[in-house]
Amino acid sequence: MSTDTSTRRRAAVLAGHTGDADAARAAWGDPEGRVREAALGALERCDALDGGLLGQALLDPDTLVRRRAAELAARRPDVDLLATLDDADPDVVEVAAWACGEQLETSDDPDLAVVQRLATLATDHDAPLVREASAAALGAIGHPAGLPAILQACDDKPQIRRRAVLALAPFEGPEVAAAIERALTDRDWQVRQAAEDLRRAEGEVDT
Repeated sequence: MSTDTSTRRRAAVLAGHTGDADAARAAWGDPEGRVREAALGALERCDALDGGLLGQALLDPDTLVRRRAAELAARRPDVDLLATLDDADPDVVEVAAWACGEQLETSDDPDLAVVQRLATLATDHDAPLVREASAAALGAIGHPAGLPAILQACDDKPQIRRRAVLALAPFEGPEVAAAIERALTDRDWQVRQAAEDLRRAEGEVDT
């Protein structure tokens, strides 16, 4: 990053901390992605980031901008992240998956298309971090359509198994109980710990 770009990026960050929404908007038009990324954060700090601009940012040619936009969309249920779950960059998809979980965690009627896409990502994506984030998001959402993917993720790599076991928390039934039982004897101690934590929580609820 050139000195000039660094200076413009610092100015964008400063605009957010000083509440200068006009300067933040000007920075959003910068040709450098790092400056535009900083501008998004500045606009958010200034309470001047609307859904339309955030939607544009999700389509930005720069990966850093799209990733930051997906992160900020976590607090914006009105921003559609379905297309971002198909982003070419796995870092963007990982953040978008997490953001979907944040968006839909308290929804009584989550977008089934998003749930289904997360389920596919949790089982089929090449990047382990994407599978992990997707399984966690499905657990946060708690829709029954996501359960088969979570159960499958319980047999993935250790870090994914840990997240998948915890993602079983909102579900119940014989398949869920069996998955937790298997996790109690998993070769990875953190997977076992996650299963023990779930069992402990169930005991607290029962008492």
